[in-house]
Amino acid sequence: MSSNKKPVVVYGASGYTGRLVCEYLREYGIPFIAAGRSADKLNAAMKANVPGIETADFEVVEVQHGTEALTELFRGASVVLNTVGPFAKFGPEVVQACLAAGCHYTDTTGEQDWLITLDQEYGAKFEAAGLLLSPGLAQMYTTGEIAAQLCLETPGLDTLDIAVFWGGSPTIASTQTILVNAATSKAFHLQQNRYVEWQPDAGLYSLAIPGQHEMALALPWGGTSHPVWFRKDPRVANVKVLGGVFNKPLMLGVPKIVEAALKATEGMNEEDRYAALAQTAAGVMNSMPPRENPRLNKSVDSVHASGPLGRAHCTIFGNCNYKQTGMLQAFAAHSLLQQAPKRAGFASGCQAFGHHELLGQLRSFGLVAKPELTVHA
Repeated sequence: MSSNKKPVVVYGASGYTGRLVCEYLREYGIPFIAAGRSADKLNAAMKANVPGIETADFEVVEVQHGTEALTELFRGASVVLNTVGPFAKFGPEVVQACLAAGCHYTDTTGEQDWLITLDQEYGAKFEAAGLLLSPGLAQMYTTGEIAAQLCLETPGLDTLDIAVFWGGSPTIASTQTILVNAATSKAFHLQQNRYVEWQPDAGLYSLAIPGQHEMALALPWGGTSHPVWFRKDPRVANVKVLGGVFNKPLMLGVPKIVEAALKATEGMNEEDRYAALAQTAAGVMNSMPPRENPRLNKSVDSVHASGPLGRAHCTIFGNCNYKQTGMLQAFAAHSLLQQAPKRAGFASGCQAFGHHELLGQLRSFGLVAKPELTVHA
């Protein structure tokens, strides 16, 4: 690595999540490059939306979205934290550039099809290079995975029933990613180590979640990362995940929005369909949500694990799901700059860094409470 090269690149740093990643990199004292397609947006975001940025060691770099340009930017760095979605559309160039430049890769995706693609097409290549390929490092996936791993410390449990809930609204980018993914990709759960498609027209599910009497509304949410992570875990055979926001009117509207978008884009080619879906997403959410308030933006990750003769339940109550994501991404960089991951190639956050280690970081920043674990085995 050249002496003047920052070791970490945040790609998409001007977005809501990217700003939070930069904020936590500052807290860890890690020099970074804030990269994206517009230097003006990046400078404005750093100045207005990253507290304490004047004390950070960073630089802003404008870059075109293409493998060659990104490879040149990444060369000499060690870790790339990617927040540019939808990842199935914009991710390949970033992953290819990381491999060419010899950088570890993480992202915040919830697109199950993207994870499956990375596992099949790039996992072995990253492993051979001794590099980490860790998509889906984010509250909606990693915090629930921590709860699942705590349950699985009890031997003999092979089935995971996971619920993920959070307070607040999706960001502009998240809304677009959710809509595009729901309209163009299938969602799978894991059944006896095989991907099985969720019923596409099942609508909303009602869940009893810890901490409230009212039933909550949930969706498969694209299938999530968990079935992909646990498919190769010899302890686990079945994984189902449902998730949602506490805002019931918003949840009631999601299936209607997706159904309308499907009808409106039927028969379109891929590019036209993406443009139409992006326009629909902008109509749903076209402004940045406010900075999270821990009194309002709460999260609940609940996992029931069971086996033939035992069961366990773990709940993790937290706050500020986007801040959790920003911290997890920054800690990944912090760890990778000091030591090799626990597993190279395609790996989840817990597989790469350890679930107790990640939980400790979330707890140290006041983002989650002590897990509530009960075991009957």
